[in-house]
Amino acid sequence: MKSNQDYKNAALEALRGNWPVAVITVIVYMAIVSVCSAPSSILGNGFLPFVPEWVVAGTSGASLLLTVLFLAPLQVGYYNTFNRLYQEGNTDVVSNLFTSGFRNWGHIVGGQLLMAVYIFLWCLLLIVPGIVKAYSYAMTPYILVDRPELSANEAISLSCRMMKGYKFDLFYLQLSFIGWALLCVVTLGIGFLWLSPYMMTAQAAFYQDVKADYEMQSVRA
Repeated sequence: MKSNQDYKNAALEALRGNWPVAVITVIVYMAIVSVCSAPSSILGNGFLPFVPEWVVAGTSGASLLLTVLFLAPLQVGYYNTFNRLYQEGNTDVVSNLFTSGFRNWGHIVGGQLLMAVYIFLWCLLLIVPGIVKAYSYAMTPYILVDRPELSANEAISLSCRMMKGYKFDLFYLQLSFIGWALLCVVTLGIGFLWLSPYMMTAQAAFYQDVKADYEMQSVRA
């Protein structure tokens, strides 16, 4: 496996000359997520106290359905648009945000939903096992797009096999961005428009490295 700095350097190389479209992609993604979650947030936080509870509950239910059916594949598209930028040099990151996650919509929704259920069930035991399993399943959004012939459960299982021995490496990679994240807080969050594509592209580089290592081990076996 490569070092964190190797993944970061690879991400910066992929993003060179592509920062404007990467930032626009983050803005579009965050705007859609905010709009989709706004109604239930406004009502649930009591900004409109005269609204009946059943309306609040109904809005929350609709928001949950929207999350599963629309935001889940959109998140997969967000992961994979930066994966394609890193792997293929594909700079159509804004359009790939939608096409990558919605091309095989039912398969991707099923995979994301099943993964969420698994993580929830593990968290019912203890929070720590839930977090560990979340890292085991972390490559699933990439696999759902890379390997559409696999069932949702097979994609999750493949992620577990890929991440065997590498869960802490991904945690450590994510943790290495904490300094940048603190600086982004100072900018009132504006800096996250640049940090997010940086992190996502570095994680895509990590995925490609883990996948290559797993494939090499499979050939040897």
